[in-house]
Amino acid sequence: MKTEPPDSEGAFTGWTTRRWLRAGVAATLVVLAVLGSLGGWAMWRTSQITDELVSRRSPALIDAMRVEEALVNQETGVRGYGLSGRADFLQPYARGVTDEKAALRHLRPLVEDDPRARADLDRVEKLAATWQQRIARPVSAASAGDAVRLAADRATEGKTTFDSLRRAMKRQQDRLQSERARATHDLGRAQSLRNWVFAVIALVIVLVAVLVFEGLRRGVTGPLGRLGAAARDVAQGRFDRSLAVDGPADLRRLASDVEAMRRRLVRELQFSEESRGLLDEQAEDLRRSNAELEQFAYVASHDLQEPLRKISSFTQLLQRRYGGQLDARADQYIAFAVDGANRMQVLINDLLTFSRVGRVHNDHRSVDLEQVLRGTLDDLSVSVEDSAAEITHDALPTVVGDATQLGMLWQNLLSNAIKFRSPDRTPRVHVTAVRDGDRWDFAVADNGIGIAPEFQEKVFVLFQRLHTKDAYPGTGIGLAMCKKVVEFHGGRIGIDPDYTEGTRVLFTLPATGSGTGSGTESAERETQP
Repeated sequence: MKTEPPDSEGAFTGWTTRRWLRAGVAATLVVLAVLGSLGGWAMWRTSQITDELVSRRSPALIDAMRVEEALVNQETGVRGYGLSGRADFLQPYARGVTDEKAALRHLRPLVEDDPRARADLDRVEKLAATWQQRIARPVSAASAGDAVRLAADRATEGKTTFDSLRRAMKRQQDRLQSERARATHDLGRAQSLRNWVFAVIALVIVLVAVLVFEGLRRGVTGPLGRLGAAARDVAQGRFDRSLAVDGPADLRRLASDVEAMRRRLVRELQFSEESRGLLDEQAEDLRRSNAELEQFAYVASHDLQEPLRKISSFTQLLQRRYGGQLDARADQYIAFAVDGANRMQVLINDLLTFSRVGRVHNDHRSVDLEQVLRGTLDDLSVSVEDSAAEITHDALPTVVGDATQLGMLWQNLLSNAIKFRSPDRTPRVHVTAVRDGDRWDFAVADNGIGIAPEFQEKVFVLFQRLHTKDAYPGTGIGLAMCKKVVEFHGGRIGIDPDYTEGTRVLFTLPATGSGTGSGTESAERETQP
């Protein structure tokens, strides 16, 4: 049974960017470590050979030449003294002895580790000692006459011995010169090797840098760039652009996640298009409904009110002409008919007004609420005077809205505060306005009969009444109209549940500036009927 070899390319497909970076960094460090070791070895080898040449080979050759020079000076002095008997020829001899000892003292440690050089030095020292024992010291120690005679007797022996010494020193110097030349050659080779090693190191470093940059481009920056370009295309509206990219496993997973997000966006976009289609249909239905509502308003204001006015007029005429001529039950029936016709007419007018909010009156501009409130109080002056109500207010701002609708808002809120007053105390109404960021918070507080907590939401529903028409007249449409006006202007309205001294209606309107409508007037002012 054959076993398929592992696919080396497939083995790396699961590697993430971090794993690739770790592997790349580890391989780079290994290569740099090997190259650093080679460079260090080349430097050490060059330094070792240089030290051997400078510290051993060259000084050894120089000291050997100094030994030869010292022995030649000795031979010259002894020979001159032996020929002439003059004592001044012994000065070079004495100086040569001293120089010989110094040179040998320096030379011995330098050749200690070299057996051949040490053997050469031993032979030179042996021959020098023989010459000095047989020739130099006896001649230099004798008197002038004895020295001449002794030098003549041993001239042949001295020449033969010193020639042997010269040959030994020549061999020593030749060997040291050869060793020095070999060390110089080794130094040159080591320097060349060092230069080549560092050149290879520089080349490998450049190659590693190129491989690293190319690997980053192919494995990281390239896939990221393609993914970013595809993502920008999708962001610009090309939702059909696929986001599949190659590269490390984590980048492929990222591309897969972004692709999944793109597909979800496509689905959401399709759903949004379908929803927009439905909204367009609903908007068309709404426009048709509004048109029908406008037609109804027209019918209510013309066709329905005309027969209703006839009914009301004839019942009132019947009441005036035959009132008191019929029995009490007939008078009661006629009164019921007149009252019903009047209430029906008021109800139709209120419905017509409610339907026109946001439709007929929609002239948004800067509205001074101070001025609107003063106009409303003028309209309510009779009710204010009859009830002896005290109406005060803070400085009111200027807002953007429809003056007619805002006047209806003030009229309904203030008329309700006066209508639902407590019978055992003077009605007091106070209007406040406080800026809160980008909105104005208004409150209309009274000391009337109040609204029970369970009815505080219900009162804003159309035609919802909490009392009978005999106790408090009205159609139950006032607060519903207030809610529609406030919401049409982008605000909210409600009853303050924590206020227990009567009723406090809270509502908000968007703020358009930092000032109030009447900055020169006092912060709180009282309006007299």
